[in-house]
Amino acid sequence: VPAKTYDTGAYHEPGAIGILFKIVHAFLYLVQPNTFPQGKQINYFCLKYRFVIDAIYYEIGFIVSAALGLLFILLLPLVGLCFCMCRCCDNCGGEMHQRQKKNADCQRSCFATFLFVASLIIRQVVGVLCAYAANQHLTNQVRGAKKLVNSNFKDLKIFLNDTPAQIDYLVSQYNTTKDKALSDLNSCFLKKVFFKKFHIFAAIRETKEALENVSVSVEVLQEGTERLHANLTDVKMHLSNTLNDSACNAAQAASTCNIIRNSLDQLNINANFSGLPGVSSQLAKINDVLKIDLSSLVQKVHSQYRQSNIFHNIKSVLESIGSNITTFTRALPVQKVLADLMVHLTQSEAYVQDYFPVVEQYDFYRWLGCLILCCMLVLILVFYYLGLLCGTCGYDKHASPTTRGCISNTGGNFLMAGVGFSFLFSWVLMIVVVLTFVTGGNVEKLVCEPFEDKNLFKVLDTPYLLNKHWKNYLAGIIFKNPNVNLTFEKVYSDCKENKGIYTSLHLEHLFNINELLNISMYTEDVALRIEHIQINLSKIILLDEIGKENLLNFSSSGIDGIDFSAYLTEINKSVTKVDLLSFANDLEARADQLPKGALENALKGHANNIRMIHNQQVVPLEQAMSTLNQSIRLLKRTSSELMVKVKNVISAVNAAQNLINNNASHVIVQETKKYMDIIIGYFEQYTEWVKESISMEVAACKPIANVIDTAVDIFLCSYIADSVNTFWFGLGGSSMFLIPAIIFAVKLSKYYRRMDTEDVYDDMENGNNGYHKEHFYGIHNPVFT
Repeated sequence: VPAKTYDTGAYHEPGAIGILFKIVHAFLYLVQPNTFPQGKQINYFCLKYRFVIDAIYYEIGFIVSAALGLLFILLLPLVGLCFCMCRCCDNCGGEMHQRQKKNADCQRSCFATFLFVASLIIRQVVGVLCAYAANQHLTNQVRGAKKLVNSNFKDLKIFLNDTPAQIDYLVSQYNTTKDKALSDLNSCFLKKVFFKKFHIFAAIRETKEALENVSVSVEVLQEGTERLHANLTDVKMHLSNTLNDSACNAAQAASTCNIIRNSLDQLNINANFSGLPGVSSQLAKINDVLKIDLSSLVQKVHSQYRQSNIFHNIKSVLESIGSNITTFTRALPVQKVLADLMVHLTQSEAYVQDYFPVVEQYDFYRWLGCLILCCMLVLILVFYYLGLLCGTCGYDKHASPTTRGCISNTGGNFLMAGVGFSFLFSWVLMIVVVLTFVTGGNVEKLVCEPFEDKNLFKVLDTPYLLNKHWKNYLAGIIFKNPNVNLTFEKVYSDCKENKGIYTSLHLEHLFNINELLNISMYTEDVALRIEHIQINLSKIILLDEIGKENLLNFSSSGIDGIDFSAYLTEINKSVTKVDLLSFANDLEARADQLPKGALENALKGHANNIRMIHNQQVVPLEQAMSTLNQSIRLLKRTSSELMVKVKNVISAVNAAQNLINNNASHVIVQETKKYMDIIIGYFEQYTEWVKESISMEVAACKPIANVIDTAVDIFLCSYIADSVNTFWFGLGGSSMFLIPAIIFAVKLSKYYRRMDTEDVYDDMENGNNGYHKEHFYGIHNPVFT
């Protein structure tokens, strides 16, 4: 069945960001490890009014996480407000006074290290980079989604346009089956009944061809050998004249010339075809025998048979079957349904094309909003990094808290600015995290994962779930019969395997092709018509007395009198006594042994002349000998069986003539009944092929599965859900690490900022760790440092 190749590959490979997707999936499994509820459980929950309780149990991980997020949203701004008011009252580290401790350097280093690590995690591991990558990935996929959408629409159009052509192809192939059946019934049948023993006529034609080949080959060989003999005689004469040259009398050439002179007798023909007997008399008798026109005898019987009612009856039945198939297929509302679907498909494509720019525009707004959220974190990180950079570079361990440099003091101010912006932005970030977490996480757990393992289809297939009166919802929608075993899962699986829509949707409940293609209802009609056949072939004479006499003449045509041994004796000989090519090569080699001069060149010229004679005369003679050999052997084999075959043919003709004169109609009817089994076999093969094609190839619904995969697996899950979940994962991780960053930044800023007052100790009391100030008095105030 002609089938088109679909372009859509409903598979998405995320690339390097796929590692982040897998990490997020693992985190969601920790949050929600419960298995997806089965359809019976959901139905039970709904019927027992326990849906809310069981939903809370199933969603407990999301509820607890969302509650923690809400607590973060409420408490962190409140803590920030209290912290600011506390510092305004010179508490909570707000007083510009620092107590001196022996481990001050160690504390400063630890706070700086912890803040750097917290900022690094926020910045690179689970923070801004993760959120930004997810945000950009979603935008890139939305921009490239148009190509995938167009590919799906193209496949759907191919699906709708090719289905009628495939159905027409199946119907048209019935004509091929019908023509084959009629051809066998018309030509092969009569030959099988009357002429299966007439193969002798083929033997006669073969014998004629063999005799013609013998006659032609012998003539060619006789003329060729005479010409070859003359040419070889000339070559010997010229070679002899060359060897009589005075140059051969020289001491260096005498022995070589003598060897060549002694080998000249080998240049002669070996086979003699002039004495072979001719076959013209046998050929003339065969031509007389072939005056019998066997084909006209066969055509007489064929003509009588074709004019009989049996041929027309069977032909009319076969044509009625084809007419019923065509009428049934045209009665199906395929064209109307496909035309309506094409209209809706075209409208849907136009709608998507019109609103796709709007989708891209709103995606740009979303991308910009997410980028602003990332910039909030980046701003906080910039203050922290600047604070660490300025504080570390500008810190002087020999300077007292009140005499710290400007760079160190600026670093402390940057840290406190980061703390302030953390309190301002953290609750906004967490609101976004909670909303996207609850939405994206539930989409992943309730849609994407169940779709991947097909549990979602099992839920949709739960009896009486979508409609309390229907056992199978999809069957109720399509067939108005909810008892038909048609499920979402089975339809999706069949379409995924590119099976035909007839099998996928169980359309046998709408129209049954088995009834249409039931050949048994027609065979009874054919058998009934065969019973009433009357055919008269008594006027046909297969072979008259003259024809029989010619056949007997063929058996006595004299083929067995041919002297096959004489032919085979000459055929087994070589054309010449010596291989001319070997003689020429040997002659040229001996010429090379002679001194350079005219004698050497003359001998090489003779060698080339001998090669030319071999190629132009000996090779054609060898080919003619091969043809003669095949023909003689065929005639020899035929002559030994000739009389027996002719007698068998005459007996077969007499038996066939007796059958025609006495019982032809009965035999033809009986043979036709037997042959009907073969014809029915043709149509059984046709019907099985049609059923298999409709089930597996016609209207293969792979595009429908691709549309579902594209909408759910690719767009919703791979593009949107994975990107959104990765975004809140990065943003939420960063927001959570803001808390330790705030604590370490407040602690560390006290070591970088310039204080208004400081502790004063004597050197003897505090050793080298104290400061000595003559103009300030140490104030012992246990404030939060």
